[in-house]
Amino acid sequence: MVILAGALAVLAAGLGAALAVQTRRLQRSRDEADELRRRLDARQMLVSGGTKAVKTVWQTANILRRDGLGAAVRSSIEELADWAEVERPDLARLAPNGRLAIMFSDIEESTALNERIGDRAFVRLLGRHDKTVRRFVDRHGGHVVKSQGDGFMVAFAQPEPAVRCGLDIQRSLHRRPGDIRVRIGIHTGKSVLRGDDVFGRNVAMAARVAGQADGGEILLSSAVYEAVCQCEDLEFDRERDAELKGFSGTHTLYPVRSASASR
Repeated sequence: MVILAGALAVLAAGLGAALAVQTRRLQRSRDEADELRRRLDARQMLVSGGTKAVKTVWQTANILRRDGLGAAVRSSIEELADWAEVERPDLARLAPNGRLAIMFSDIEESTALNERIGDRAFVRLLGRHDKTVRRFVDRHGGHVVKSQGDGFMVAFAQPEPAVRCGLDIQRSLHRRPGDIRVRIGIHTGKSVLRGDDVFGRNVAMAARVAGQADGGEILLSSAVYEAVCQCEDLEFDRERDAELKGFSGTHTLYPVRSASASR
């Protein structure tokens, strides 16, 4: 009887040890499976959506190495649609029919400004500029669609709030002479809403209009001008015709300012 009890004890100990070994092997297999799943998920994310982000990182690194910080953060307005941070506004609610007023802005000659004041001061300046733009965009019911460095693409439901937002931005910056000069362009029309982004011919038109603006200036397309020209507190400088890349013929653009600013 004693021998049988001892044999059972040895058998139980052996089974317990075997069970412990199998448990460790099973946990190790689960851990390996989880790690493999994480790697596959990361790879799928890279293929489906992350490739653009990685490309952007390499582009940024190349620009920094070649041209310095100022070039990396400078937002040529026409590059905003290709390299940008999407802010995820509710654009479908903002414009159920797809018609939006699009405002583009950026800092004039930001690279030269960066070289003049240095990287640290330039980064602080960009921070102040960012807060200024976002404050007035919120105040006028706009939505930042994309931002890159010193450039913004902003959507509004109607042209007038877009114009008044631009005027407030310029007025605020004008109070700090010697700081920065921002160029702004606004166009309105139907755009293609895809998820959290905006595409289409009218978006390109807004970018081209902004590209024609000088620092401290707000340029309107004829569609925006027709929508706001009856506002008594707005004044317009002499219009000018311009050829816009990708658009045939010439297009009349209208510089706008508030009546109080001209007094």
